[in-house]
Amino acid sequence: MLEDIKERVYKANLLLPKYDLVKFTWGNVSEITPDRKYVVIKPSGVDYDSMKASDMVVVDLDGNIVEGKLKPSSDTPTHLELYKKYKEIGGITHTHSRWATIMSQAKLDIKAMGTTHADYFYGSIPVTRDMKKEEIENDYEKNTGLVIIECFEEKNISPKDVPAVLVANHGPFVFGKDANDSVFHSVVLEEVAFMNWHLVSLGKNESMSDNLLDKHYLRKHGKDAYYGQN
Repeated sequence: MLEDIKERVYKANLLLPKYDLVKFTWGNVSEITPDRKYVVIKPSGVDYDSMKASDMVVVDLDGNIVEGKLKPSSDTPTHLELYKKYKEIGGITHTHSRWATIMSQAKLDIKAMGTTHADYFYGSIPVTRDMKKEEIENDYEKNTGLVIIECFEEKNISPKDVPAVLVANHGPFVFGKDANDSVFHSVVLEEVAFMNWHLVSLGKNESMSDNLLDKHYLRKHGKDAYYGQN
């Protein structure tokens, strides 16, 4: 069942250690099927070196295992809430990558300070509020997803335009049109988090101009984009 998506999700997960986005098993990638009925996700706590495509777990949007001998990632309920809310999300990557996690733990938005950021994120990458005691003690992973949704809704942000969020004290969740695209955005996020942290350390904490942000984002995205080949 869904062998092509399992293979893609498996290979996308292997990109996390390749790009130094995870240590040990500190991350997961998932992808939702085109009919948005099933999600394929990494199994919980399985080492990347021993993992196989056949280990990927298929779940429905209620979190029931449809196919797979292993338990799905413990972050599965977070992924599911995001897929249910946002039809534009086709893949999700969660890591504890160093620089993005530093910004998460510092509870600092990653501001759009330069064109590297603006090429992929149309504005600041937000950090969520702290989770409440009852949200942590009951349905923690599901509530993580709901807090992410709350953050985007309150700030009027689309995950298509800003395909990443920092969960306070935790780490990043990153989005894409499929599993590979979400990993790609995770790599870019880590680079801009690295730049942002050092700029803040140097005393710079100003966003770039809206004009420059618009120019760089819109030349790659939207109906008038002209970057790259046709």
